[in-house]
Amino acid sequence: MRVSVLFRLIVYMLIGGVCWVPTAMSGTADNSELETTVRALVRANAEKDLPAMSKLIAHDADITSYSIGGRKYVGWPDLERDIKEEFANVAALDLRISELKVWSKGDIGWYTMELAYGRILGQGPDQQRAVLPLRETGVLERRNGQWVLLSWHESFRSVSDAMPVDDRTKASAPRTVASSTGQPVVVDLSGEWEILEVEDDKRYKATLDKTGNGPYTQHGGRFVTTKYADRLWQGTWQQPGNDREGEFELLLSEDGTQAKGVWWYSRVGTQKNIPPREHGGTYHWKRLTPVPPSQ
Repeated sequence: MRVSVLFRLIVYMLIGGVCWVPTAMSGTADNSELETTVRALVRANAEKDLPAMSKLIAHDADITSYSIGGRKYVGWPDLERDIKEEFANVAALDLRISELKVWSKGDIGWYTMELAYGRILGQGPDQQRAVLPLRETGVLERRNGQWVLLSWHESFRSVSDAMPVDDRTKASAPRTVASSTGQPVVVDLSGEWEILEVEDDKRYKATLDKTGNGPYTQHGGRFVTTKYADRLWQGTWQQPGNDREGEFELLLSEDGTQAKGVWWYSRVGTQKNIPPREHGGTYHWKRLTPVPPSQ
């Protein structure tokens, strides 16, 4: 039976003594190969090169990893299946590392990383670009002289960055809704909306009233708007069909035709107290009916 990765890591830490300091931080280890491996994995992902990724990821049956959207992977087949699906769903990927730190102790290495995971969907004038701002941590082991990724966990960095690249400059503008007289406008959120869960390319429709409440066609779901101010739209969602619920946060476009942001779980079945924004995904809403005159 294989000893768990975390157990081995703890043993290495204890061997190092009570005042243990990561070797990389002490400046006595060369972690260039470790960093090269992590960067090679990111590059292979961006190039949709599954064989290269397979060589750099351990295939142990008991290794567990976590990703956004509440995904849990045990062993290589689970992960391989989702990687293949992702590569098939996107036209291209653009992954950019903004921060990467690595450490090692013997044959165990680990890292922290921040990166922008860019997904390009469709072709021509209908092409869409979405950027997922991610934080990731992972543990590697050196086997036969080669570093391989054992286990990893990733989550969103923030809400404001979880929107298409082309809309970032618009989002940085002051978020105000006012009439020509300078008085605030009461925003009417009513109408039919197409909801896109970006990571899974999953689409369904919601029918909302003026205050942003109403059903949607996914597991008998229902949205409830809890707060709206300066185009920042917040609320909750419930899906009785699969016994799940959570929250969402969107930024409504200035013309009221679309909204972009994130959603996350607060409960899945009997599992409660899920940390906010920890497990979820990215939303892209499009209004299918005319924008009410008040907007």
